[in-house]
Amino acid sequence: MLLLVFLSSLFSNAASYSLVRSYSGQTFFDDWDFYGYWDNLTLGDVWWLNRSDAMTQGLAYINDAGRAVIKVVNSSNVPFNQKRNTVRITTQDSYGVGSLWILDAVHLPYGCSVWPSFWTKGILWPNDGEIDIIEAVNIMPANQMALHTLTGCTHPNTTNEVGAYLEADCSSSAGCTVGETKANSFNAGFAAAGGGVWATQFDVSGIFIWFWSRANVPASISQATNTSAITDLSQWGPPSASYPASTCNITEFFGPQQLVLDITLCGIWAGIGPVYNATCGSSGPTGLCYQDNVVGAGSPKYDNAYFEINYVRAYATGAAVPTPPAAAADNAPSATTTVNGSGGLKGSGSQRLDAGRSWSLGIFCAVQVLAGMILGGYMLW
Repeated sequence: MLLLVFLSSLFSNAASYSLVRSYSGQTFFDDWDFYGYWDNLTLGDVWWLNRSDAMTQGLAYINDAGRAVIKVVNSSNVPFNQKRNTVRITTQDSYGVGSLWILDAVHLPYGCSVWPSFWTKGILWPNDGEIDIIEAVNIMPANQMALHTLTGCTHPNTTNEVGAYLEADCSSSAGCTVGETKANSFNAGFAAAGGGVWATQFDVSGIFIWFWSRANVPASISQATNTSAITDLSQWGPPSASYPASTCNITEFFGPQQLVLDITLCGIWAGIGPVYNATCGSSGPTGLCYQDNVVGAGSPKYDNAYFEINYVRAYATGAAVPTPPAAAADNAPSATTTVNGSGGLKGSGSQRLDAGRSWSLGIFCAVQVLAGMILGGYMLW
């Protein structure tokens, strides 16, 4: 009995969540902002197109099944020293503590050089936190989840989670990372299994992330509609990743969060020598992420580099309602604005140029280049 009480205290499963926004069907893209700039966040070899160009070029659209598709262009040749077009979108609303987000997809982007993400960010990084829900690179077999915060938020190795404990310190370059252990959370297996669902609870008691392959999606989600509430989390079982407030004060380290969907290529995770060479170094003649993938024809290399999404739904308790951001923090930077990266792994916010943080990112990149050369690889951004 005491064990059950303890486990139930690790996440709030009794809360009732009302639907506040459904991104689905023909109006899926209506309430998102398109980035419209090159990847100055993770130094990927892409241009994230604006809304008009993304839709004109067929990189963001609603398919015949009524699903949203976000993809990397695979129909054009890219000359050397040029970037490949793709998409990054961010919700216009921000969601505070007391929120629940559910994404249902049938296909995730994957392939050598491909780096997809579904994540959330506060307005100011890293002060307002970041939650990585879907993030993997190249042909990794499984998804990873993580938090990125200021110093003081940690992930204990005693939580009620089914994922693999990888990193404790949420302020480290990798964040406090958990590896998914359930089957078919990434790569070709995800689509082959009919896709799946992620749910993320952003609660004062902690941050909890669940994943279910299609056959195991709980009835409370599979039977939900675009108007119904989520009233019972008790049948969901333990989450894949659990970040309890006992070691990370959620209201201290996290502000209201915007949802982000993006795909980049190579960059400072997928493209660094040790990471790229581990799974993709033999996929081309040079062993370099950029030259063997981004340059040249896009097909068949990027035929699977796309999201296909049934919906993203945002829910809230009575105390949490979505609010528009204070500023358009995810538009293309002006001449006086830059967007800084998250400890060298993923960009996470828009803000005035911070010389110290930019210097740290530069040092991180230099170290990664050196490490790649020492280990026999190299990266070209």
